[in-house]
Amino acid sequence: MWPKVPDQHKIGKPLVPWGLGVIYVLFATVYLFLIYFANFESASIVPETVSAPLTLAVCILFGGFMGMLDDWIDLKWRYKAFMPLIAALPLMYFVLANPDTMRTSITIPFLGMVQFGGAYVYLVIPIIVMVITNTINMLGGLNGLETICPAIILVGLTAIASPEFQLLMIGPLFVWLILAYFNFKGKLFVGNTGSFAIGLTVAAFAVLTDLKSSLLISILPYVFNSVFILLTVFFVRKKAGVQFDGKHLVSEHRRSLVTLLTYKRPLTEKQVVAIISLIVAAFTVLAVIAAIF
Repeated sequence: MWPKVPDQHKIGKPLVPWGLGVIYVLFATVYLFLIYFANFESASIVPETVSAPLTLAVCILFGGFMGMLDDWIDLKWRYKAFMPLIAALPLMYFVLANPDTMRTSITIPFLGMVQFGGAYVYLVIPIIVMVITNTINMLGGLNGLETICPAIILVGLTAIASPEFQLLMIGPLFVWLILAYFNFKGKLFVGNTGSFAIGLTVAAFAVLTDLKSSLLISILPYVFNSVFILLTVFFVRKKAGVQFDGKHLVSEHRRSLVTLLTYKRPLTEKQVVAIISLIVAAFTVLAVIAAIF
């Protein structure tokens, strides 16, 4: 039923179902629509404000569509990098429609609170969506890496969100964790459909819950990886890659977070994923602590 691709880091390169991120997209959007209709039916009048569940659902749908398009035709990075800007539109509208509850400022470490005013809607939100979606998509290639790390960030953001927003993420996060478990086991790949959808989930959820500062801290390992990759591509004109000797991953260069860890230091795939997941978890815990105190 599902297309299959070889697992490059397993002996014999067994074929693994690919593109199962669509399961997350379908479940998450149906779940969010059900929450919207439940709230709609319980209200005495039609809600006048823009719905958070529908806004999040639209973002996830677009992320899934963009990822599926990339899976089908392998979009070039110059197109793929800017496509998430379209998904920023519902978030921009949500902030404009809720001026009393949505702040246009961000607390930046060492700088304090920075007030962006109108630029927050038309400049900062599109940048958040574009950067988060692409950086999450760029950190992948190993079983569990592209699913466990975003799940860690979402768990952290959900833990400090208000109860009504926690409800929005319980269902989607539960399904994503199931996919992450089987992805880590090497039983499935979520593909770009899943990685773009979860990237937009992280970005949209942070904007909707006004947890931009927490997102800024927790996403730092992703930003480091992306900047590392882009700088080496720009100056060296070569892409990052690891070699598989049948048991370990090893790299002869340092062009990404994965190759930095495996540079002349053989590690198993699970070890690399565990180390990077712990790094992301450490920054996420730091973000949660900063938000609480």
